[in-house]
Amino acid sequence: MTVGPVTSPTETQPAEENPAVPGTVIEGRSLGRIAWTRLKRDRVALAGGITVFLLILVAILAPLINKAFGHPVNEYHQDKIDPNLGGIPPVGTWGGISSDFLLGVQPVTGRDLFSQVIYGAQTSLLIAFAATLLAVAIGIVVGVSAGFFGGWLDSLFSRFMDLILAFPLILFAIALISVLPPTRAFRTAVMIVVIGGFSWPYIGRIVRGQTLSLREREFVESARSIGASNFRIIFKELLPNLAAPILVYSTLIIPTNILFEAALSFLGVGVPPPTPSWGRLLSDAVQFYEYDPMYMFVPGMAIFITVLAFNLFGDGLRDALDPKANR
Repeated sequence: MTVGPVTSPTETQPAEENPAVPGTVIEGRSLGRIAWTRLKRDRVALAGGITVFLLILVAILAPLINKAFGHPVNEYHQDKIDPNLGGIPPVGTWGGISSDFLLGVQPVTGRDLFSQVIYGAQTSLLIAFAATLLAVAIGIVVGVSAGFFGGWLDSLFSRFMDLILAFPLILFAIALISVLPPTRAFRTAVMIVVIGGFSWPYIGRIVRGQTLSLREREFVESARSIGASNFRIIFKELLPNLAAPILVYSTLIIPTNILFEAALSFLGVGVPPPTPSWGRLLSDAVQFYEYDPMYMFVPGMAIFITVLAFNLFGDGLRDALDPKANR
């Protein structure tokens, strides 16, 4: 008996003849194309995705944007501070917003808040994306290994993930980073390692669960029957089918990492000054709130819009890639 080829779920279905209209062909569509069609119908998710794209573009082009619309990030403008009120609040209303200072100025120093916010986006997104990349890499290796090989290795990795999840991360991060040298590159690298190194169990559990299900599927059994090695099965059969949940969870873990970086900066153990950070802007704004509420509103809205955009896009991407999840 001849056995036909087994089609993996990630492959594109071939074109077939339309039985209703003889002579015409129905074009096959890949899963990626089907997901993109669903995503385009979700206007909320699409708006979130466009916002995320614009935020990334702002972070990358921060020097050019600041040169065109702002002022040097650490340049003081004492003439924009009202001397009649103790030299604290900016001159004018709404925190000193004007055609020269699009988002106003910082109390006391008079630094341009627009430049602080766009360079703060660069800091937050860099740490969040790098930490997410590290977490995803570790989570894939551990999750696939535990789910595919099972046995004692699965038990060992599962208990290790439970241990990491029970660890008081925020206290550990504060204790560790506060005693490190206050250099920008070193602090940034340590924050990436700490955030990514303790958030990987979340995606590791998801990958492990999906791998346990996929390893029993027909296309994996077919690969085993023809003598495919474990390495080939993992990279050719499992990982392509794990791409969707990994991509979805990555978009949902990025805003969590943004909030974590902002929290560390708010507590004074983030990137050292004068490097702009949304969290430290909020921390500084606490003492000036009664003089200039806009100084707290602007970085707060930057964090809110960024986190909301990533969450909306992540939810829409999940619905597009797995429409059965909400049923």
